[in-house]
Amino acid sequence: MTMSATADGRPGFELPLLLLAGFRALIDELHAELARQGHPDVRPAHGFAMQAIGLPGSSATEVARRLGVSKQAAGKTIDRLAELGYAERVDDPADGRRKLVRLTPRGLDSLTRSAVIFDALRARWAQALGPARLSDLEDALRTVAPPAGLDTVSWFSGS
Repeated sequence: MTMSATADGRPGFELPLLLLAGFRALIDELHAELARQGHPDVRPAHGFAMQAIGLPGSSATEVARRLGVSKQAAGKTIDRLAELGYAERVDDPADGRRKLVRLTPRGLDSLTRSAVIFDALRARWAQALGPARLSDLEDALRTVAPPAGLDTVSWFSGS
């Protein structure tokens, strides 16, 4: 039995593995640095959820839709974020019957630090690959991949 390969001799299965490994390397480094900066309990799913909550806040139903998960799954993640001090449920000023999920100052700090850390990680990749190669890689990925949505969590979980 022989393994198939593309015209340039590289096996096709390697590309998604390399992309996943690159993603994992960035996310693992991000979370290690977040832990050093005072956010040891933040997990990748929490980051996706905080992005889904957004700066103005959202309902649990909106968070679930943005993440591509059930309302119950979103609720569990929101509960955990609230336990950790990253989010809170408040009355929606536009509709008193509804609760709004908002990020706390701790949640906002985590997202702000994440942005700075991602910039530093990108700078390290630019140093390792060269700025032009990294820009070419990003441009190439934008050409072949649709914009990333927040429903990555459901994609990985199979929901």
